[in-house]
Amino acid sequence: MITPLLVIVVILAIAFDYINGFHDAANSIATVVSTKVLSPFHAVLWAALFNFAAYFYFSDHKVANTVAKTVIENYITIYVILSGLIAAICWNLLTWYFGIPSSSSHTLIGGFAGAGVTNALLQGATAADALNLGYVFKIISFIVLAPVIGMVISIIITLIIVNLSRWSKPATADKWFRGLQLLSSAALSFTHGGNDAQKVMGIIYVALVASNVLSSSDPMPEWIPIVCYSAISLGTMSGGWRIIKTMGTKITKVTPLEGVAAETAGAITLGITEHFAIPVSTTHTITGAIIGVGVTKRVSAVRWGVTINLLWAWILTIPVSAILASLVYLIINIFI
Repeated sequence: MITPLLVIVVILAIAFDYINGFHDAANSIATVVSTKVLSPFHAVLWAALFNFAAYFYFSDHKVANTVAKTVIENYITIYVILSGLIAAICWNLLTWYFGIPSSSSHTLIGGFAGAGVTNALLQGATAADALNLGYVFKIISFIVLAPVIGMVISIIITLIIVNLSRWSKPATADKWFRGLQLLSSAALSFTHGGNDAQKVMGIIYVALVASNVLSSSDPMPEWIPIVCYSAISLGTMSGGWRIIKTMGTKITKVTPLEGVAAETAGAITLGITEHFAIPVSTTHTITGAIIGVGVTKRVSAVRWGVTINLLWAWILTIPVSAILASLVYLIINIFI
């Protein structure tokens, strides 16, 4: 049944999706802003448009299904979901404030898993009993694989483009790449929306199942994807200027040519992982792609000190979110 607590959880999930939008806006527009192809204002409008356009294409909800099944159904309660969302929102806002491009995806999954495990432990079960280990292993492995895949694809694309552009005059090539960067940033925003909006869709769906509004065999109500894609688009329109600075300038200097390569590589990687129902981090993916274009110039072109700090944020996101969610659940459990 629909309860006030369920309504609160759905509102928090939508709020997280909105925060995800402005937290991850830099992923798809940092390079197009840093190369001055678009102004920041026009860039966020462009990205938001394609964030929402993904709603009309990604109708299979594969990634949402993976997120929903991260925790075994027996250990999912509305309080578990509430705890996970509170932890995820807190960590996302903290990393946004300090301009750290951490993963909203892994924040949400870490919070959900941490609260689910805590619930299982309180019932005398184990962490392994609470988690669908196949899905968890897939998610954790792509913390490493997604940026590596993005980096490799961006290196290949950059080398191909550099060799082809030798046949054009520099001014002509630069003009072409500025135009192409509009397409590559659109593609990245499109796949970003398709991957990231689905994660919150999965959380809202399990909240409805946990509240007995739906059964686990029911299809996802159509209002869920519409609301989630709208929320992430509105969040993107709010920008994320602190993180844009890190993504667009601090890792390596990016030209229009390299922006096209990085964004195209990111979009391809996200498209592949969505096809295989893997909820990867858009942040990790595009960062790996940006590193890839830097490496094609020379290894020293990448500011490895900044990159190492990002790696630490990536490593810590899931365990920190899980611990925060566990603490929140324990506090909530005192009053229920």
